Amino acid sequence: MGAALELGAAAERSLLLCALLLGGGCALGLRLGRGRGATDRAMIAWLCYDALVHFVLEGAFVYLGLIGNVAESDGLLASLWKEYGKADARWVYFDPNIMAVELVTVFLDGSLALFLIYAIVKEKYYRHFVQITLCVCELYGGWMTFSPEWLIGSPNLNTSNWLYFWVYLVFFNGVWIVVPGLLLYQSWAELKKMHHKETHSGKKFH
Repeated sequence: MGAALELGAAAERSLLLCALLLGGGCALGLRLGRGRGATDRAMIAWLCYDALVHFVLEGAFVYLGLIGNVAESDGLLASLWKEYGKADARWVYFDPNIMAVELVTVFLDGSLALFLIYAIVKEKYYRHFVQITLCVCELYGGWMTFSPEWLIGSPNLNTSNWLYFWVYLVFFNGVWIVVPGLLLYQSWAELKKMHHKETHSGKKFH
């Protein structure tokens, strides 16, 4: 019973921290997106949350991994990764593949998210180039996080517990597949619309 209560408390703290980051990202995004359409405001809110996760949560993981490992670290963020490590043990001890992916995720993806927010708010011409680049990086990062593990039979993944499997592994990682996929589609639709508009205008001009 004590172990179950301890597990529940650790899970609650971790999920609460994620919820706080989500709330902060949404609040900041809605503020930055004032005066823009609903789609852009939702995108900016997501991008603010995305950047917070990359810099705060994953940035902490990279720091802890470079100075030692999560298992031997203390503090709120270390406890969050220890909790996630119950679903994927590679995050508790130093794993070179995970660290390589996270270095790119923190520094490149986090920076691209901020750059894309700026491009949307300022209506820059390169907005969709940055958006496509970020989405491809996010999707490739997800693939490289799990594909090496799948190829060796997933010995580090715990799929026996509904919380670890459905919430930690499926939901939290699936979000970074579904949303970038939707943003890729949005960029494709917008680029297609611009191309048709330019083509139509050119025909009329001639």
